[in-house]
Amino acid sequence: MEYMWYIIAALGAGIGTGLAGLSAATVMVPILIVLCPSFGGEYGAYQATAIALASDILGSAVTTSVYAKNKRIDLKHGWVMMACIIALSAVGSYAAFLVGNVVLGGFTLILTFCIGIRFLVKPDTSKSGADVSNVRLGWKEIVISLFFGLTIGFGTGFVGTGGGMMMLVVFTAFLGYDLKTAVGTSTFIMTFTALIGFISHSLIHPAIVLERWNVLIVCIVTATAASLISAQFANRVNNKTVGRVTGVILTILGAAMIYLNYFRDVQLPPLALELLHTMAVLLAFLAVAVCAALLAFKFLHIDGEARRKVLHTVAFLLILVILLASEHWYVPTLLSVLFVAIVYPVLKLCETKNFYASLFQERTAGEVRKSLVLLFGTSAVLIALFWGVLGSELTVISSVLAWGLGDEAAALIGKRFGRHKLGWRFADRQKSYEGSGGMLCVSFLAVLVSLTVGGVPGITAFWAAVLSAVAATVTEAVTKKGYDTVTVPWAAAVVIWVVVMI
Repeated sequence: MEYMWYIIAALGAGIGTGLAGLSAATVMVPILIVLCPSFGGEYGAYQATAIALASDILGSAVTTSVYAKNKRIDLKHGWVMMACIIALSAVGSYAAFLVGNVVLGGFTLILTFCIGIRFLVKPDTSKSGADVSNVRLGWKEIVISLFFGLTIGFGTGFVGTGGGMMMLVVFTAFLGYDLKTAVGTSTFIMTFTALIGFISHSLIHPAIVLERWNVLIVCIVTATAASLISAQFANRVNNKTVGRVTGVILTILGAAMIYLNYFRDVQLPPLALELLHTMAVLLAFLAVAVCAALLAFKFLHIDGEARRKVLHTVAFLLILVILLASEHWYVPTLLSVLFVAIVYPVLKLCETKNFYASLFQERTAGEVRKSLVLLFGTSAVLIALFWGVLGSELTVISSVLAWGLGDEAAALIGKRFGRHKLGWRFADRQKSYEGSGGMLCVSFLAVLVSLTVGGVPGITAFWAAVLSAVAATVTEAVTKKGYDTVTVPWAAAVVIWVVVMI
């Protein structure tokens, strides 16, 4: 479960860096310290900060390269701030080690939310008509650069933010940069400050490298890729679009993280607390997942069937997140119904808008709404029966994985290699043997791994995986008109429960 949050945190961090020059810590640190138990120790927030700084190094570097190609870097007016920030970052790093989790955690949670609100209120901070490219750096600008440079430099090491947000504000509000030049310049500076900050953190607390190397690798690779893609996107759209997207992501993430960090202090009934907790986790995931999907549509030119599968993946992961974040069966059941009740009328209202057709590319009118009801309705009944009545949460998780991952494999392999169509009776003739074979293998592995991790004995997990994969594959092959969303999870769940229990 924690690895999923590592990837989500790194995706959010990379998107923020590429879009608006935000440091990785703005998104990554709150997610790691709130949703990952292994970062809950005495120096958990300090380690999370170091990992964010490490992710910032390559993420900022690739972002800088994209903005440099578009001539969006101006060090003529930013060199004073750069010198001050680099000089003070190591001092802040040592101070952070002395302070510990309380200040670091609370500050970054509130900062994330405030930054999001700021971008929603004013998505484009550049001064209208401002052009500082040929203006000399005056004494006022030097004083401003010294004051903010020293402050941001200390904060860079102390909070691990890389100073991206504050540099962005100073460059746009005080030095007259346009938003994209401010982003390019701040990420250039962050490349060096993040390197210094990470080295300082690692020397002070070597366990970051010695014990957290696996988290470092996952976060650095993911954040770097996300930074590159989002930077390309940012240089193709206007400043207001960049600001609004960034504002929406950070506001939702910040609000969700603040609640998750302090929800235990709120006096509410246990059901309400758990429901709000799971909903906050869902919103945090949804913010990152939807933004990543939109960036993929824009930058990678994904359309047609591929776009449908991306949305399918997001929906499948939403169910999985709800399950993993809940402690009692009635919470994911209620939340599934609540999600449909909220999203269904929104989709109905948006169907008349131009962007809706280009975004979802429905085969038939109302297809997305129908799929939403089928998916979350099926999930609610599965959870209520197999987890609530029969007491087997693992059956629900395994069946959802068998359907979600298996269906993805069937579509991807079938579209690319499916030359031999199914010809037997009752089968959907549009599907192929190659696609079904892909689903069989992936469903088998998904169920085997989930049952094994869940503590089911090896031989039992093996036979449950084999039989459920066969049941899921055959059911998917004979189900038409998109109803495999209902039939496949049920077929897999019944077989898994029977084999494991009997």
